[in-house]
Formats: sequence, C-alpha cells, structure tokens
Amino acid sequence: MCPVGCLHTICEQATRRGLLKAGFGFGLAAAAGGLGLAQPAAAASPAPELRFSKVHDLTHTLFEGFPTFSGEKWFTVEKPVTWEKDKVNLHRWTLMEHTGTHMDAPLHFSQDGKSVDMIDIADLVVPLAVIDIRERAAGDADAGVTPDDIKAWEAKNGPLPEGCCVAMNSGWHKLLDQPKFTGRDAEGRNHTPGFHAEAAEFLIEERNVKGIAVDTLSLDRGIASGAFPVHYAWLGSGRWGVEAIAGLDDLPAKGAMLVVAGPKVRGATGGPSRILALV
Repeated sequence: MCPVGCLHTICEQATRRGLLKAGFGFGLAAAAGGLGLAQPAAAASPAPELRFSKVHDLTHTLFEGFPTFSGEKWFTVEKPVTWEKDKVNLHRWTLMEHTGTHMDAPLHFSQDGKSVDMIDIADLVVPLAVIDIRERAAGDADAGVTPDDIKAWEAKNGPLPEGCCVAMNSGWHKLLDQPKFTGRDAEGRNHTPGFHAEAAEFLIEERNVKGIAVDTLSLDRGIASGAFPVHYAWLGSGRWGVEAIAGLDDLPAKGAMLVVAGPKVRGATGGPSRILALV
C-alpha cells in the first residue's frame, strides 16, 4: 500500500487526467510520465508503489423516495425528453444537496467554510480506518463512536493513518429499506448511530484526520440531531464528512484508500457522491 501522501500527489498533479484501474501496480514516477507530466531531473530514491486489487463501491443507489430523517421527498426525477417522443433520453433531477450517499462540506455547518468545489482534491483521496460498532448498535440504536472506540482501534491496528477518514460501521447500511434506517419515533426523534461529540473533539484535537463517514443519515447520533454538535464541531473545523455510506462490511479495518468523488458545484454545501474504496 502506498505510504500516506503519495496518492495525494498523483491527484494534485493529474487532477482529471489520471485514471486508476483495479489490479494495477505502478511507480509514481512512471505514472506521472504516462500522464505526460514533467519529470524531475533526478530522483533521490526509487518511487514508492501503490497497489490495489479491488475497487469497492460504497455508494447506495439513489432513487425517488430515498430515506430522509424528516420523511420528506428530497429527490425527484422528471422525463421531459423521452425516447418514444424525441429519440433521446434526458431526465430532469430536483434534489436537496444532502440526499443519498453524499458528502458534507465545511460550508454546510459554518458561515464561511469551504464549499465542495473549494476542497483540495488531494484531501478527498485518503487512507480509511473503519471502526466497527455493529454489535453494540444492534442492541442500542442510539450508540455512537466514542474516544474509547478510537483508542481500542489503535491498540489493535496501530495509530490512525495521517490524514485519514474514520468511518463508523454500525451495520445500518443494510437497513436502507426498513423503517429502522431513519429510526424516527412518534415524537419525531431519530434513533440512529453516529459519532459522539467527544469523539469528534478528540479527532480534531488529538489526531490528524481529514474526514469522518457514517453508514447512517447523520454524522451525529439521531437523538442529537436537534443540536448537531458533531456537525458544528467537525465541519466548522474545516473538515468534511460522508453520510449514508454503504458496503463497509467488505472492507478491512485498515489498509484501504478512500476516494470521495463529490460534485464540483460552485458554492455547494454537499451533494450526492460516488464513494470508492481501493483495497
């Protein structure tokens, strides 16, 4: 696996010209040369390699009626142009930015934070650390990632990778078609796992982490959504989040690289995203 930062360099240089393919292993100098980029006059040491054999899609398919906390419909599709009428297919989408598997930009919960299009692309390709709380969440829908969970992960796997994304696997991604996915009760409170505020503060103050991700609809635990302490602290610190991520069961606790392909829309506070893991 590529050391922290090397894949970031490719993204910084290649931007949209680079193409990563599963099963490829390549030296970074060779990769840059293949992209037609200028090479340094001399290399002090052999370039490290990035190797991965699988690409995992961590994205739920977006559809009309995708669950939301409030129960409102946040995504609709119209067909103003059809094959039968026009011999062309063209759909019109109407959506709220924060629907489906999506990213939260700092601007979402801050007055002047970065919008999606302003986030450095190198900050969206990062090591992934998966913290598994499925057993606890199965018995407590209000469970959340705590500082102790982070320390326990490190005791087993070593320090969190520099500049990583910490993802919560609560098992909720499997509940997408069930009422439990939103966890909304008769009083309008949502009982779903998320990050405790203390865990967010710990990662901000004690670790170098660029993003957090959850397999639920909110970075905050559902019962805390009225105050959104994690959203305000995390996004307000200039970091990003991913919500409604899928497929974490298939990933190792450490060793994967996360690719957050968010929408490059000027001023966007977030948006449906294609989330990939390279293993």
